[in-house]
Parts: sequence; structure tokens; C-alpha cells
Amino acid sequence: MDNFNAPLAERLRPQTLEDYISQTHLVGEKGALTQQLKHGLIASMIFWGPPGTGKTTLANIIAKDSGRPFYTLSAINSGVAAIREVIEKAKQSGGLFTTKNPILFIDEIHRFSKSQQDSLLQAVEKGWITLIGATTENPSFEVIPALLSRCQVYNLDAFSKEDLEHLLKRAINKDAALKNKNITLEETDALLRLSGGDGRKLLNIFELVVSSSNSDTISITNDYVLDRVQNNTARYDKTGEQHYDIISAFIKSIRGSDPNGAVYWLARMIEGGEDVKFIARRLLIAASEDIGNANPTALVMANNTFQAVSTIGYPEARIILSQCATYLACSPKSNAAYKAIGDAQELVKTTGDLSVPLEIRNAPTKLMKTLGYGKNYKYAHNYDGNFADQEFLPEAIKGTKIYDPGDNAREQEQRKFLKLRWKNKYNY
Repeated sequence: MDNFNAPLAERLRPQTLEDYISQTHLVGEKGALTQQLKHGLIASMIFWGPPGTGKTTLANIIAKDSGRPFYTLSAINSGVAAIREVIEKAKQSGGLFTTKNPILFIDEIHRFSKSQQDSLLQAVEKGWITLIGATTENPSFEVIPALLSRCQVYNLDAFSKEDLEHLLKRAINKDAALKNKNITLEETDALLRLSGGDGRKLLNIFELVVSSSNSDTISITNDYVLDRVQNNTARYDKTGEQHYDIISAFIKSIRGSDPNGAVYWLARMIEGGEDVKFIARRLLIAASEDIGNANPTALVMANNTFQAVSTIGYPEARIILSQCATYLACSPKSNAAYKAIGDAQELVKTTGDLSVPLEIRNAPTKLMKTLGYGKNYKYAHNYDGNFADQEFLPEAIKGTKIYDPGDNAREQEQRKFLKLRWKNKYNY
């Protein structure tokens, strides 16, 4: 019997991998989790990704498909005593020498303190439980190393536009409460924008929009959606509702050289109780991605900010965050380094594992030297200006310019430096 009182997102929660949308790198035919389920060997793991991308759903499907007992805890309201209680139950239901050991799913595991995480170590190591954690934060920062080393980390990608539209169409065609209505999706931009890429939020907004109509014939347009959704932008919910919208506004203000916008959105996060280290990490990223070599000191400033606020905490940390945010906003901007690594990675993907040229290979043995490793390598310090005209890219892509300095004073100096040495080779 259908539970019409449950939210639409809950009614449509996938029960099998076949119904699961997106994350093909994990659940596709050759996905890591698909292979684990096929062989019945489920390792402890942590799902890292934005809200509403199916972390909890995936944990439920794994437990169901593997036929294992399933226990859940929320890091928001579970202490060490609750963890130990669940572990004891898991030991009794699973046994010590079975591959069917129970699964313990912990939502928002990044909110667990060190002592709470420590209490999981023995159970994971002994195999009393298979741990599945879910987090929206980088586990490298939020999960203790001892626990992280015992888990595989799987990154869940944000839903694409196609994924989100597929969710809407599935709701219209599959949900018992909606499929008897005549719903036409004429425009989806407003729904997708309001959802912020969160599949759960998208479905719940969609249900709100549909239920607000007195007719069973509904045409979904952007204006129709915006007329019916009260989007209170003054509210800040650090668990996901406004989390990504406001951090996006904060970073875009810095990128756009607007210290006023930057400090306003910073204040919104501080007043909302946002994690001080989350803000500081985003400043670190912005210092490199949006400023880079236009002002290398920005990265030093952001790194010092991260260290300082991690030690000090609120309320004084707000002053340091403000200093860093306004400094970054007032810095010259360049995304040249960011673009360079993106272009380099794309080049690697398209050209494959090209061989390292012989002249720049390491030659620690006599055999390697005989084979020509390191032969004809020009040691730069033996040449005028500490520069020898020798390329370092694989033969197939020689002459490719990947790094293109930005249009600012510091990087124009880099351009002159490179032009003086490479002449016209890379068109600097």
C-alpha cells in the first residue's frame, strides 16, 4: 500500500541498483560497488558528496542486496554509548567469522568527535561491522586517519541536469499520487535552480508545486514554479538547504573582487553557525583557483588563516576570516594555474600513458644507463641563465602550450621570462 503521507522523495527512494540514478562509476556495470556486491565482499566505506545525491539510499541498497543486518545512527544525536550498543547488537547478529557481518550506516559522520570515531575502530578492524559513513565534507579533514585508513572513500557526484530531469519524469510516471494527473514539464530551470542539485529537495519542491494546484492538469513553467515556492533566502541551513548557495555567493564575490559581498555572505555563514574550517578551506581553494600566480601571497594568507581559525575558533575567528576574505577579494585575479591543470588532465585522458622521454628518465643502475636512460639530458645549471633549450613533454605532444599566464602584472613577468627563454616555441 502506498504511503501518501511520506514526502515524494521518500516514496520514490530506489530499492535496487537498477533504479538508482547517476553514479555509474560506482553502480554501473563495471562500477566498484557493483563488483563488490557481485562477489559478496563489502568493504567498509565512506560516501562523500553533496546533499541529496543518494548516499543513504545506496547504503540501504547495499544492505538489501547483500542480505546483511542493517543498523543506522545519525551523528547529530548519537553518542559513544549509542555506538557501543549498536556494535554489541551487530556482534550478536553477525558473529566474528562470517562474511555476512552487519552493516552500520552513520549519516553525517563528519559530525562525530574524535572519541566517537575512535569507538568505531576496533569493530571495523575486527570485522564485527561493515561501516558505511555518509558525509558532505571532505573526509580527509573530518575523519580521523586511523578510521579513514580502514575505509574506502567513494565520491558521489552532484546530479547533472539530465539526472534531475529524469527524477522529475520518473516522479510523474511512477508515483501513485502523481501518475494519474496530467503534468507537463514545459520548463525546468526554476525547479533545478531552487533545488541546488539536491535530488531530495527537487522532488519535495516539485510535490509542493503540484499539490498547490486545484486542477489535475498542470503545466510546469518557470513562472508557475516561482509563483508557488516561497524561497526564503534569508534563512541559512548549514545541513544543506542554503549551504551550497551561500558558499557559492561568497566565493563568487571574492572572484568578482567585491569585498562588500564577500564579507556579507561571510557574515551570513557565521551567523548561521557554519563550520569555521569549512569556510577557511574554501578560502584556501579560492586563493589558488581564482588568484593563483597573480598574487602567490594569497595562498600563504589563506593557509595561515586556516591554521589560525582551527586553533582559535569562534567568536574571534570571524575577524581572521574577514581579513582573509577581504584580502582575497582585493587581490588581482588569475585562473591560469587552475586552467593549466585542467587542460593537462584532459590531455592525459586523450593521449593516454605516453612514455617518458629517455633523456629525462631516472638512471640509477648501469643497465638503465646502457639503455639510454638520462642520455643527452641537459643540466640547466650548466648553461647561461640556468636554461637549456630542451623540451620535457613526451614526443607525441611536444610543443604543446598548457600554461598560459594571465593578464596581470605578476604573470606578465612570467610571460616575459618564458618568452625570453623559449622564443617563439610556445607563442608566449
